[in-house]
Amino acid sequence: MRPDLGIPAKNLDAIYEILNKVLADGNILYIKLRKYHWNLSGDNFMELHLLFEDQYDAVAEAIDAVAERISTLGGTAIGTTSEFAKYSQLTEAPGKVPDTQGMLHDLVNDHESIIKSLRQFIDDTDEKYGDVGTSDFLTGLIQDHEKMAWKLRKYFKDTPAASMAKKTAKK
Repeated sequence: MRPDLGIPAKNLDAIYEILNKVLADGNILYIKLRKYHWNLSGDNFMELHLLFEDQYDAVAEAIDAVAERISTLGGTAIGTTSEFAKYSQLTEAPGKVPDTQGMLHDLVNDHESIIKSLRQFIDDTDEKYGDVGTSDFLTGLIQDHEKMAWKLRKYFKDTPAASMAKKTAKK
């Protein structure tokens, strides 16, 4: 039985689709964070090991909240690795483990991809589908991903100032 929340059934179906994409992205990111956590070495090993652990714990909580949001609205959350791979925009590199800087860049790119899609999903759930509750929920997820990306960016050896200096020197 679908709950009577004042949202038409066709809109709820679109919202379930959006939330399952968010769920898939979260699961792919979670798996990647675990992989990188397990395979870290070199400079800042313990710091990054703990940071990746903090992030996969936070992402695991978010994953659960997304699945519960889908259920709260009367939908069914996807839950297999093949569904996560199908619905996610994030990519994996089986058999490959980048160096630490590669891991950081990959994770920041994933967080930023998620942030960009969440921005669009917020507009859609609010304006197209009339679900301000889901829009608000997704806004919280954006804030979490922005903070996680920011923390990872602080480890880049190539700072914006250094990048600008390199570009200027090449001219």
